[in-house]
Amino acid sequence: MSWQQLLAAHRVQRHAPSRHELDGLRAVAARDLGDAEVPGLSTDRQFATAYNAVLQLAKMAIACAGYRVVGQGHHVTTFEAVKLAMGRRVAPLADYFETCRRKRNMLDYDMANVATETEVRELLEKAQAFRQLVEQWITQHYPQFTA
Repeated sequence: MSWQQLLAAHRVQRHAPSRHELDGLRAVAARDLGDAEVPGLSTDRQFATAYNAVLQLAKMAIACAGYRVVGQGHHVTTFEAVKLAMGRRVAPLADYFETCRRKRNMLDYDMANVATETEVRELLEKAQAFRQLVEQWITQHYPQFTA
């Protein structure tokens, strides 16, 4: 999939990001990464909250690339678009997060007690790695939006 194909399918639209917008997304990601480690929270909630942090981080990269994801299936599109924005180095993480998206849908809409402690720990580790990767990428390619 290319940016042109996503634009033609009305899955993304062109977007001019601002520092304020990026800082807001950073704040949401930081909050959610912290909240996902709150003792006593169910593993399902921890997983869903960590997943949301990842979604915000991906939105940051997509915004820097000049796009915003829109329409139905925006979570799926987000993980496709972040690969376009950041390139091949992010593909393994984006594919992993797509798998997490499916699990998050199940635990949010269909079932309880879906996520295990091991899955939560793994998602949190990958989310932190993704956070560092996104911030490094922004610093390198879009220093005006650096934290």
